[in-house]
Amino acid sequence: MVYHIPALLKESIEGLNIQPNGIYVDVTFGGGGHSMEILKRLKTGKLIAFDQDEDAKLNVPDDPRLLFLNQNFRFLKNNLIFNDIRSIDGLIADLGVSFHQFDEPERGFTFRQDAPLDMRMNRDGSITAAILLNTMEEEALADIFYNFGEFTNSRRIASTVVAAREIKPFASVNDIMQALGKLVPFRQEHKFYARIFQSLRIAVNHEIDYLREMLEQSLSMLRSGGRLVVITYHSLEDRMVKNFMKTGNFAGEEKKDFFGNAETPFMLVTRKGITPGEEEIMSNSRARSARLRIAEKI
Repeated sequence: MVYHIPALLKESIEGLNIQPNGIYVDVTFGGGGHSMEILKRLKTGKLIAFDQDEDAKLNVPDDPRLLFLNQNFRFLKNNLIFNDIRSIDGLIADLGVSFHQFDEPERGFTFRQDAPLDMRMNRDGSITAAILLNTMEEEALADIFYNFGEFTNSRRIASTVVAAREIKPFASVNDIMQALGKLVPFRQEHKFYARIFQSLRIAVNHEIDYLREMLEQSLSMLRSGGRLVVITYHSLEDRMVKNFMKTGNFAGEEKKDFFGNAETPFMLVTRKGITPGEEEIMSNSRARSARLRIAEKI
């Protein structure tokens, strides 16, 4: 079984502008697709790879130029400094869920087959999707569905969840389908459940908070001329990355100096996000929602 097929592989690696003697970071190692391509272009350079999923360790090659860290990328800066790395030449992040995580039913990431409601990217974590659904206050659940799934009827979804768990606690994927089935818009079942599962996965794994932390740390670690390369898969991530690359903050608020010139830590390499072409989508349908953004630190 294929662990993962990286989206926009050629474009993202080219975007890193790899120098043979440089220091690079892959914060989402996964199946190692991006890392392998980076290593092909290094001579005396070094690659540091992060992945919090212990399964990713099985894909790590025996290469003295590669340092693999089985940790969340939110600990980027501390780990680099601990390993005596004070600046880097480039960082790549391929956000989202790997094929491996989607295709292992017991991980609970997909609504296409019944499985325990887990959704932890790091299985040492204590909070699963089932625990979240069974214990969170109704208002907090509504916030999750509104903020991470962009549901306008998030309060109704949350109240339906609370009512359902009083009868039977959530334990499996089918429990969600049974509880929320009556709320699915006509002919939009796939889109509805995809957004429900996205909401829960983001909440379980603190994805938005940790992405924010990683991006801020990447700015402090990148040297002048270093590249930040990020592939996103939904609008929440993409908006954050776009704003951060454009202005250096997540609100997208442009700051100007005394003379009215925009102050930003990055130069945009891609003005608009790069998306997969028809040929790539034909060979890898899961790449359809991918969007690549590249920026260079000034």
